[in-house]
Amino acid sequence: MTDEVGVISGDVTVVTALGPDGRAVVRIQYLGADEWYTLTGSPAAVPPEGLRPLHDAVVEAVRRGGEAVVPGPGRR
Repeated sequence: MTDEVGVISGDVTVVTALGPDGRAVVRIQYLGADEWYTLTGSPAAVPPEGLRPLHDAVVEAVRRGGEAVVPGPGRR
């Protein structure tokens, strides 16, 4: 689920990066496309474990589908 265009599906690229405010920014794009979209729930707090485990959780949520959002308290 993206903030800009809603649900996207198919082959995608996911990037999780540290934003200027210290929160994690998660962006997603169709494979090979120019446009990037914000995954719903981004920006999000970086968990104590760090950015990589959050990215791994995001990728797993996207793989599961079902209107995936950035995992966090109260979200799947």
